[in-house]
Amino acid sequence: MGRILVIEDDADLNRVLAFNLREAGHEPLCALRAGDGLRLAERELPDLVVLDLMLPDLPGTEVCRRLKQQAGTRAIPVLILTARGDEVDRVVGFELGAEDYVVKPFSLRELLLRINVILQRHAVEPSPSRPAESGLLRIDAEAHRVWVGKREVELTPLEFRLLQILHERRDRVLSRATLLEEVWGSSGGSRTVDTHVTRLREKLGRVGRLIQTVRGIGYRLAAEEGE
Repeated sequence: MGRILVIEDDADLNRVLAFNLREAGHEPLCALRAGDGLRLAERELPDLVVLDLMLPDLPGTEVCRRLKQQAGTRAIPVLILTARGDEVDRVVGFELGAEDYVVKPFSLRELLLRINVILQRHAVEPSPSRPAESGLLRIDAEAHRVWVGKREVELTPLEFRLLQILHERRDRVLSRATLLEEVWGSSGGSRTVDTHVTRLREKLGRVGRLIQTVRGIGYRLAAEEGE
């Protein structure tokens, strides 16, 4: 169970979420405005932030950006909860570092399941290990850093996890269902995987071409040429 900060300007929905989180064994923290939510996040360091995008004093996208920029709150996972369900809004949310994206109206049961998946994913401590290297690609799991040659690549937590799984199973085809289960905890759909793979390829530059699409199945990370 965890401490969940809800930043939602609808007071009734805020109360409903707080009640259901408490019933599920979590400790809810509530804010109706972006500024109050940011201050609570910095002071209380919750285990997860549930964030509305349309807030009265500051866009939720800016709240997410600030949380991910500050060293003290960067590691806090963010679940976006909003009425804006267009693909472009989802992509922007994930690019800012959000872990998940739930569109209103939503199922409380599904929301609580998604929250539990995120908390479980972040509760697992990484085992000590040396940076994994494959040709130009170097992945440091403990430091959560990635390099292509000498260039460091900034990845969101989900992009990092996706790359890590593909790298651990190089030259093996991983289905979209497998990637959804291991990266997102089964939340989302095949388009979620495809969107993240596209963004990951772009960020990796010349190494991105090694993430190969296997038609009708999923993806495979090929071994670096010349290894």
